[in-house]
Amino acid sequence: QVQLRESGGGQEQAGGSLRLSCAASGLTFDEYSAGWFRQAPGKGREFVATISWHGGATYYSDSVKGRFTISRDNVQNMVYLQMSDLKPEDTAIYYCAAGAGTAATLRQGAAFWGQGTQVTVSS
Repeated sequence: QVQLRESGGGQEQAGGSLRLSCAASGLTFDEYSAGWFRQAPGKGREFVATISWHGGATYYSDSVKGRFTISRDNVQNMVYLQMSDLKPEDTAIYYCAAGAGTAATLRQGAAFWGQGTQVTVSS
């Protein structure tokens, strides 16, 4: 059974930083692209960042480019999202995702999802 478990969410002030972590189990993690999506109140789920199975290719939404960094550790079966210069519009539930395709195609949707972790940024 595939499980993706997020952690690291919480409350932060604008301009601050948070690091999200996602622990993967039940799959051969280094064969999957991984990524982060988010869903703000009253909005649909949107792509944030994805990373290829080897970590050599990354994609970011325009809204987070330059502020967020995605990385992964295939030994520990972890994927991370370092978030800096947080803004109130970053407030959302953040979901970890994994898929068998490329990091590019993962932007359109994933085969596996975590339960999500809440990030709240106050002004």
